[in-house]
Amino acid sequence: MDAQPKLPKNWPPNLPYLSHPSHSPALSPSHLSALKTPPKSEPPLPTIPKSLNPGPSPNVLILPISDPSHPANGQHGLFAARDLAPGELIVVYLGEVHPAGDPRHETSDYDLWLDREVDVAVDACDMGNEGRFVNDYRGVPDFGATSYSGGGGGRGKNGKGKGGWKDKEGKRRGPNAEFREVWDGRFGERGMGVFVLPVRKRAVGRERVVGIGRREEVLVSYGKGFWEGRTEGDGDGKVEEGVGVEVEEGES
Repeated sequence: MDAQPKLPKNWPPNLPYLSHPSHSPALSPSHLSALKTPPKSEPPLPTIPKSLNPGPSPNVLILPISDPSHPANGQHGLFAARDLAPGELIVVYLGEVHPAGDPRHETSDYDLWLDREVDVAVDACDMGNEGRFVNDYRGVPDFGATSYSGGGGGRGKNGKGKGGWKDKEGKRRGPNAEFREVWDGRFGERGMGVFVLPVRKRAVGRERVVGIGRREEVLVSYGKGFWEGRTEGDGDGKVEEGVGVEVEEGES
């Protein structure tokens, strides 16, 4: 019998915690073959090393949010447990890997495309790991005005965030993380990871080495399709990979 995996602090007691992907029985042999075949892409996919501990990540904390102005007030968010560098892997996103047409996942807020071409997605609604607590950046107040129970939300002594993408007044410009497809060497299959956004061209000082500061909330963009699927009835309602880079005027 497999030992019960160690649970991160603040993990929901009735939700299964995953230390490896869970495959839906609805996956066909062709789906499984695609998952187990490294894609030929340029540049190559980031590789999760076999040495990475499959249990709770030391990079992140699950913390309750108690700010009435935060869209996830009364729920939880994912926060950096230490300073995270630009481009660094934060956590692998685990859930049930399933064919995209499965009706059980149509209304999930945790469903993320793995590969549109082979019609495979991963859903962390009913099972997952810390990655399921990543919130969308839209509507999140700037760090100077944010109050989180459990942890400071990335505020320094002056009330400003230590890392992330901010404008000249210190307010958040957009997301500080993104989803990227990965090759997971631990399981020999394709997967999805949450990464700190790359360093900006105009970044200076601390921002060049710290993408997300300790106790700062990890925020992504869920993508246009996600929000269209909930506001206008259009789109597929799935969170999109590789979105979230906010480009300043004059940058490309």
